[in-house]
Amino acid sequence: MSDTSYDVIIVGGGHNGLTAAAYLSRAGLSVLLLERQDELGGASVSTETFPGTGARLSRYSYLVSLLPQQIIDDLGLRITLARRRYSSYTPRPGTDTGLLVDNLDQPATAESFARIGAAGDLDGWNTLYERTHRLAAAMWPTVTGPLPTRSQVRERIGDDAIMSDFLERPLGEVIERTVQDDLVRGVVLTDGLISTFASAHQEDLQQNICFLYHVIGGGTGAWDVPVGGMGEVSGALEAAARAGGARIETGAEVIAVNDGLVTWRTGKRKESSARAHHVLWAAAPGVLDGLMNQAAAPAEGSQVKINLLLHRLPELLDTQVAPQAAFGGTFHINETYSQLESAYRTALSGSIPSPAPAEIYCHSITDPSILSPELYALGAHTLTVFSLQTPDRLLQGRNPDQARADLERGVLDSLSSVLAEPIEDAILRDQDGRLCIETKTTHDLEEVLRMPGGSIFHGPLSWPFAEDDEDLRTPAARWGVQSAHDGILLAGAGSRRGGGVSGLGGYHAAQAVLDMCSK
Repeated sequence: MSDTSYDVIIVGGGHNGLTAAAYLSRAGLSVLLLERQDELGGASVSTETFPGTGARLSRYSYLVSLLPQQIIDDLGLRITLARRRYSSYTPRPGTDTGLLVDNLDQPATAESFARIGAAGDLDGWNTLYERTHRLAAAMWPTVTGPLPTRSQVRERIGDDAIMSDFLERPLGEVIERTVQDDLVRGVVLTDGLISTFASAHQEDLQQNICFLYHVIGGGTGAWDVPVGGMGEVSGALEAAARAGGARIETGAEVIAVNDGLVTWRTGKRKESSARAHHVLWAAAPGVLDGLMNQAAAPAEGSQVKINLLLHRLPELLDTQVAPQAAFGGTFHINETYSQLESAYRTALSGSIPSPAPAEIYCHSITDPSILSPELYALGAHTLTVFSLQTPDRLLQGRNPDQARADLERGVLDSLSSVLAEPIEDAILRDQDGRLCIETKTTHDLEEVLRMPGGSIFHGPLSWPFAEDDEDLRTPAARWGVQSAHDGILLAGAGSRRGGGVSGLGGYHAAQAVLDMCSK
């Protein structure tokens, strides 16, 4: 045992913990960061998922929208985020047509609306997203400051109708009032359902909160590709933390936190401890609750993530759209409005939705640097398939391997249903002749990354503002990082504004500590 002391001990070496370590160490504080796994980055890592192939995939998280430029500039992060030309492509199930939204060609987008028989929705679509852009312009500047109040947000937005439609009434109402086509409605709704098990009309508005985070990033709502893979983001944050003088230990599992004394165990079962004036918890709050022998906060993810390596892009049923365009943005699979609502009801009853709603991201079209020269010359590509309305409860009481196989089969069959060929025909085989497919369920995320219920947000999302009657007198409360345990600040995705690859959980916790130190 050791009686070493630090100004700050951070538990968790994902991108949020590294962000906090970088800010605090650069401010002159002594910082110790402890990470349970042997590598840093948490869910923000790049790996050669299929050994020997030469492709480095963003294994868990894959796109960036919520990382503020201020954090990049403050920490001098050397990362590049590439903008995707196409917003999305959505095949109409059972047909050979689909909707292609081209960010750089409005006439082409209008023509695509007409081609699927939804020309009458174009004005409504444009109006809806003009309103979300106004929402983003008002909300985005607040994320790097203390929590605004609901009244302050209302004043910033300056439009009671926008406030009501997106922040006070179920999202389904504004969708149904603004656009009529089932497919067009579904494209809008998907942003409210990423790892969020919800209905369009759910009264707790979890779908609205999820939607809000998906449309405000960067003030535009654009989702960008990290060049080199997601590991480049966590790698740049690690470099900033080390440059500031932070001490980082991996393979260190924290087993106790008691009044500033943190105890951890290494792989050799050796126990060490150190004291800190401030303890930051950059892991899931539910794990902290368990460590403190308290009932864990509820958490449930709602996704299956499948990583694929292809030897070519698959052929589409829609011959009017090039595969490079269709896969160049977000490719929606069986995600019409009625399908998403039906899938919700099916999962609520305990059954796996069929067809499974899902969406695809092809990192390598925007960023071929993640491929070896040999793979690039072959015409290979990576695909990430991310299902919706597949909550963790579907795995409860089932054999994990069988559940994973069933979910994988369902998602791949759903994908094949909108292609001109089975997706397996385009999947590369590894050196042992196996198809390059990796499936991660909510169970896998909980086991590997300690995300309770496989929730990528570490729990239910919360509004990025405080209610008017909340007590915000302490730095922890003002910055939205107050935990249920005295002396411990939340610094991860489970903080008030911490979801997604944003660094905001770590940034806000660091600001709260610096506020405390300034008094």
